[in-house]
Amino acid sequence: MSTPSFHALTIGECRRETADTVSLRFDVPPELADRYRFAHGQHLTLKTRIGGEEVRRSYSICSGVDERELRVAIKRVEGGVFSNHANDALAAGMTLEVMTPMGRFTTPLDPAAAKTYVAFAAGSGITPILSILKTVLAREPRSQFLLIYGNRTVSSIIFREALEDLKNRHIGRLAIHHLLSREPEEAGLLSGRIGADLVRELCAGPIDAASVDAVFLCGPQAMVEEVRDTLTAAGTPAERIHLELFGTSAPRRASATPVSSDPADGATIAILQDGKRREFTLAYDGDSILDAAHRHGADLPYSCKSGVCCTCRAKVREGKVAMAENYSLEPWEVEAGYVLTCQSRPLTDRVVIDFDAA
Repeated sequence: MSTPSFHALTIGECRRETADTVSLRFDVPPELADRYRFAHGQHLTLKTRIGGEEVRRSYSICSGVDERELRVAIKRVEGGVFSNHANDALAAGMTLEVMTPMGRFTTPLDPAAAKTYVAFAAGSGITPILSILKTVLAREPRSQFLLIYGNRTVSSIIFREALEDLKNRHIGRLAIHHLLSREPEEAGLLSGRIGADLVRELCAGPIDAASVDAVFLCGPQAMVEEVRDTLTAAGTPAERIHLELFGTSAPRRASATPVSSDPADGATIAILQDGKRREFTLAYDGDSILDAAHRHGADLPYSCKSGVCCTCRAKVREGKVAMAENYSLEPWEVEAGYVLTCQSRPLTDRVVIDFDAA
């Protein structure tokens, strides 16, 4: 696995998708084509300066793997520094710093397989789902896909025409149910929100919870967790449910008792990156390891700082840490010693963190 890195890419197209959403297509030069190959469901971290400050945000790729384009969609968020900048100021011909693709919100595909996929998306949560949907339909011609997509109004449905086109081209393989929370039921679109009652209703009908091959959930944290728990209770194996959040509850700090011989002295942190080593001292109740490393001059990969994107993933080679949140590491990764450095604080008087570990 190559080290994540930023490159300046030109915006080839800035397309208005809805009143509050734009999609950006990036032009990738031939010499960088291999670095920007992506798996369905992955994301890009974009970096720019706004008001004199560096701002980074992660946005999911909405292109299918075989479409030969690299595109993300950005929905305006109230108070969102980057999302408002993107919707108001970005245009074709401008450049942004774009990190190479990352993310594990995906699943291996097999052209000979005949699988059943289900996805629940809310609002801009459709972005990675669209990439997954396009790729599955193209690369697994015997597989079927059911999409449940929630929005406030008809006008806020992102990629509505693209979804209808996919449904028309894959009749019998793709079913889409739209739910609107702020408009009455009309024109075949259902009213309501995605939640436990809807999931139980679907599991009594078109969804065989125990036999579905893969489920993808993308939306607000509360919705994603409610749907996950309801599907699990209905018999869907946990390992078949894939989660992606575009928002989390208020962040919390890691709370654990240091096991150092002298907690007052702080911990010695060693960062291994690109074959180099950097050391510094960090108070047990101080910054996260990621933030402290940046204060000491390390240029480590990161994006959301919320435990969601997994960009700051690294392996603990020595010592122990406490993680406040984890919405992206798999259980086997935690067992193997991987942590999210944006959420980690030291527990022992020496901690060695390896960013070069695959």
